[in-house]
Amino acid sequence: MPEHELLISRTAQKQLDKLTDNIAEPLIEAILNLAHDPRPHGCIKLKGRSGYRIRKGDYRIIYDVYDNILTVEVIALGHRKDIYD
Repeated sequence: MPEHELLISRTAQKQLDKLTDNIAEPLIEAILNLAHDPRPHGCIKLKGRSGYRIRKGDYRIIYDVYDNILTVEVIALGHRKDIYD
């Protein structure tokens, strides 16, 4: 299966920059794995908005998959209590 290109929105990058290293590192690893498998086991198609969600501990990564151009765009990430606002 071909790899997808990863795009990270400016919003998601700012959210990632605010996190401490011990929280950000597993999230970065999960984001990089999306290039190989954009719909990993445990991902959920969101209702009420476009995209998918994956969990990493108490944090969520929201992203869109564009299979026609082999691209994954990370839209937002954050703590589970704040991400769905």
